[in-house]
Amino acid sequence: MAGAFAGLNRLLGDLRESNHDFKATTEIFPPLDVEKVAKELRLATLAEERGKQDLPLSTAKDRDDVEIDVINRIEEAKATAYHNLEDHLQLFKGRLSGLDFHGQFSNIEKLNSESLSDFKAEVVKGRNVLHGLRHKLQNADRELKAFQEKHKIFRAPRSTQGASMFFKISVIVFIFLFEWIANGFLLSKGSEMGVIGGIVEALFFSFLNIGFTLVLTLFGIVLISHRNFFLKLIGVAAICAYALMTTSLNLVLAHFREISGSLIDGAGMLAVDRFLNSPFGLTELQSWLLFGVGLLFSVITMIDGLYLRDPYVGYARVYRQRDQAEKDYYETQAELIDGLIELRGEHHEKVDAIVEQLNGRRREHNAILAHRAKVLALFQSYQDQLERSAIQLLARYRNSNIQARSTEAPKYFSNPFKLDRLKPTMTTGGELSDKDIAKAIKGTQDDLSSQIKAIAVTCEQGIEEFRELDKLFPEVTNV
Repeated sequence: MAGAFAGLNRLLGDLRESNHDFKATTEIFPPLDVEKVAKELRLATLAEERGKQDLPLSTAKDRDDVEIDVINRIEEAKATAYHNLEDHLQLFKGRLSGLDFHGQFSNIEKLNSESLSDFKAEVVKGRNVLHGLRHKLQNADRELKAFQEKHKIFRAPRSTQGASMFFKISVIVFIFLFEWIANGFLLSKGSEMGVIGGIVEALFFSFLNIGFTLVLTLFGIVLISHRNFFLKLIGVAAICAYALMTTSLNLVLAHFREISGSLIDGAGMLAVDRFLNSPFGLTELQSWLLFGVGLLFSVITMIDGLYLRDPYVGYARVYRQRDQAEKDYYETQAELIDGLIELRGEHHEKVDAIVEQLNGRRREHNAILAHRAKVLALFQSYQDQLERSAIQLLARYRNSNIQARSTEAPKYFSNPFKLDRLKPTMTTGGELSDKDIAKAIKGTQDDLSSQIKAIAVTCEQGIEEFRELDKLFPEVTNV
């Protein structure tokens, strides 16, 4: 389910890319330094020189060259500021266009149906997986029922697992070790190495006694409970073989003990000959004790081996297959249901994040508009400042010129300077207002809420479909 809602993931990633990378500043239009301009244009010097020459003439109606230079400097600053303003307006336009509300709203509308389709696809995939597992469970049920009917078994298999299995295996290991050590002490008679030598000799006999008993029990004696006559005969034969072999092996071991006490070389062959001629001709109590201990441990091993697994061959395997098929089915069903619920929650989270990102873009949109309005206001204020600067510079020149003159100043000296304002060309066609954006976000949020409800309904239907398989394909009842 990791690939579901790929469209929502892409949309959310796009919305998280912020366009609000600007910083409001009041230094967009740096103020004109009147003192510096006055110094560069040599206003004081030129005003005095031209005043002494009574220039401009009293009858002059147009500004002289010095005044024109002042006004040109003001116009240059105004033009530079205007170009700077145009650059900023283009930047604002690009940022507003980058928010792409129209495109985002259109994508959300398209993704509404796509997300619902993705969710429905996950339901179909899960149903197909469960259908296959349910079919396997049915087959395992039928196989188990057929096995039970064929062999007339009306019980659950004897299952040994976990701590119980560990205990039973520990019993066998303990019996093997105990018999090995006990036989070692009893066989220490006549061994050149004493107790250690007896233990070494006893290892072979204990391995044969316990190992032979365990193998014959697991693969032979258990067949006596089988309903197949031939297999039952094998089980009977295995019991007979077990009784014969176990008795013979422990008697040979007892004879070996008695002979090894007097004859070291060839004691094994002599013990076998003595067993064949007189099986129960033991003359020492410890030899009979050795025989009894070996026989007792062999019987305990056989009983323990019978309970290591179900005595009816093949029954436990068929039952385990059915249990595993049932476990696979119900575990997968639970995982798929949890997956649908998780996917539904993931969709809700993404929808909430998308709405939050849209509101964030709305805040960015308002911030851009506010910044643009501030820059426009700053430009108007800057033109006012330029006008005041021009008036101040012209006043300095004219006052100094009047003081140095011997004739009257031109009448236009008393006319106030008026700066021609520039009005920026700004196209706002297609721009959304905050009211329009708020309305569109509200509509989108309503659509997404409807989608959430539709996916919630689909999720519930999907869970019911997963569980419906239990009704369409009922489980076989077993004993």
